[in-house]
Amino acid sequence: MTDNELKETEIKSDLKYDGEIIRVEQETVRLANGETAHRDVVHHAPAVGMLVITADDKMVLEKQWREPAKAVMVEIPAGKLDDRDRGNEIHAVQRELNEEIRYQAGKIEPLYSFYSSCGFTDEYMYLYLATDLTPVTDELPRDDGEFLEIGEYTLEEAKAMVQAGTIEDAKTIMAIQAWELMKK
Repeated sequence: MTDNELKETEIKSDLKYDGEIIRVEQETVRLANGETAHRDVVHHAPAVGMLVITADDKMVLEKQWREPAKAVMVEIPAGKLDDRDRGNEIHAVQRELNEEIRYQAGKIEPLYSFYSSCGFTDEYMYLYLATDLTPVTDELPRDDGEFLEIGEYTLEEAKAMVQAGTIEDAKTIMAIQAWELMKK
């Protein structure tokens, strides 16, 4: 089948929720076979995630409570683009590094970009490698209600955390796998 033969066409959209972080719409779409169906779509701002590698070849990870998972999650630093970034992913990377782990990166390189979960959300994430770290001199405030525990881990430690189920976050697993590929 061609892409056009798979394409769904939006007929209408009804706003169901408009919050601080997400907007939810129920869309009615025409399927490729001419029938109609409903799609619940969660709209979310684009986001950045950072594979942060220290001078002694360790990955910086954060632990924080994530209410949707009802658990403390271990993740790479990440955050959404907002009005302060004006659509500039690198600015968002620099801001999030400062806010979350109190570093600035002398070198920022793009790795991948991807939909975080395209079955229900349009959130698009840009994954970057951040190196040549120095502590910030002017700390930006963390988001309200954001409590983080920062740690540094070797590649082998990070891989073992994935195997043990300590790391369950997709963007973090992708960053660890990217790090492993870079070392080969």
